[in-house]
Amino acid sequence: MAIFLPERSATSVDSLTPREVVVELDKYVIGQAKAKRAVAIALRNRIRRQRLPQEMADEVTPKNILMIGPTGVGKTEIARRLARLAQSPFIKVEASKFTEVGYVGRDVESMVRDLVELSVDMVRAERAEEVQDKAKQAGEERLLDLLLPPTRSPLAGEDPAAVRDQASRTRERIREQLRNRRLDDRVVEIDVRDTAMPSFEVIAGTSVEEIGLNLKDMMGNMFQGRTKTRRLKVPEALEHLVAEEQAKLVDMESVSRDAVRRVEQAGIIFIDEIDKIASRDSMGGSGHGPDVSREGVQRDILPIVEGTTVNTKHGMVKTDHILFIAAGAFHVSKPSDLIPELQGRFPIRVELEPLTRDDFVRILTEPQNALVKQYVALIGTEDVTLLFTPGAVGRIADFAARVNEITENIGARRLHTVMERLLDELSFDAPEIGRQSVTIDEAYVERMLADIVKNEDLSRYIL
Repeated sequence: MAIFLPERSATSVDSLTPREVVVELDKYVIGQAKAKRAVAIALRNRIRRQRLPQEMADEVTPKNILMIGPTGVGKTEIARRLARLAQSPFIKVEASKFTEVGYVGRDVESMVRDLVELSVDMVRAERAEEVQDKAKQAGEERLLDLLLPPTRSPLAGEDPAAVRDQASRTRERIREQLRNRRLDDRVVEIDVRDTAMPSFEVIAGTSVEEIGLNLKDMMGNMFQGRTKTRRLKVPEALEHLVAEEQAKLVDMESVSRDAVRRVEQAGIIFIDEIDKIASRDSMGGSGHGPDVSREGVQRDILPIVEGTTVNTKHGMVKTDHILFIAAGAFHVSKPSDLIPELQGRFPIRVELEPLTRDDFVRILTEPQNALVKQYVALIGTEDVTLLFTPGAVGRIADFAARVNEITENIGARRLHTVMERLLDELSFDAPEIGRQSVTIDEAYVERMLADIVKNEDLSRYIL
């Protein structure tokens, strides 16, 4: 899945207390105080560990967390926001996507490899930002070399210093035009590296991760020397040249080392749907033995969580100090259906509460990314001012809670479906309305939603 890069917090991560972590999480996630406390303590323990002597720090392992609760109550969001706050490499994986080694499916070690790739991208972006000014200067000089003819040799009797001075003045004049965007329509030819890789077939039955681990590195050298000429407008050419200069200035070996170190010391892996791989033999199952997509996966995940070394193309990665947060609804199975060894690796268990009507009201209005704020901003791009009355927000929450009761309870995700249905007409007509204000009140909500909610069969499909 797509992973968001960590946001830079105004407060130093090392100085954040558990209480301050909870306050930061409250800005995005409503309720679930127990889960927030658990992850805040886990983050603080990681900071405490870094202050210990090396011998003691090596012995302190993270206290992995198992979140238990229905869908849509904030399990993933809490873990994701924690990673952003901690500026840590974070990845979310679904346990149901893996199968036991030897069967077709994703290798469990791929979660660590994906986390390392994410960490490399994070570190590379940070290093590129550090050399941005220097790369911009170098890229600008290269572009000026393309825009200007070569400096001519002085003719007989000419002063070489005067020729150089004239060329310098011309270069500075072109530089000024470039910075003032007066050359944006000019086209230049630049040589770009051909990064296209040849196609190849994957032999059936072989792990894709195993095949692709070093294939790109092995074959990349064959095509590094190939370049092709492209005609680009000046802004695009400058962007490309600056990117090339950044790549030259960033030491990728150092990036790889720092990325691996960051994964080992600060990585967070969120394993969702862990209840889907719980063995059901203990629940009166057929007794046909362990399912390769259930107990077999648990036994493959166990060494990763327990602490092992995974081979990646950026080096060997130890998983001993990666924080694992697992989550599941556990409607059909229960945590005790996991194999005992895996249960023991998630010592902190937190039950998340189902969301109530009052929680929905707060979710709609309070967080920085609240749904009401999102829709006001979206419709605002069409020059339409959208206003929600407090009564309308309350009715939206009522309808969402009621549909969750009469159909499947999908938590806060129900608000997305309700809001889309509520604003369906307005979203369609907004470009043609023009500059005006539209108020969503209780009557509007009733008109758009009441008939659908009353018809239980219809609400199952529409909401």
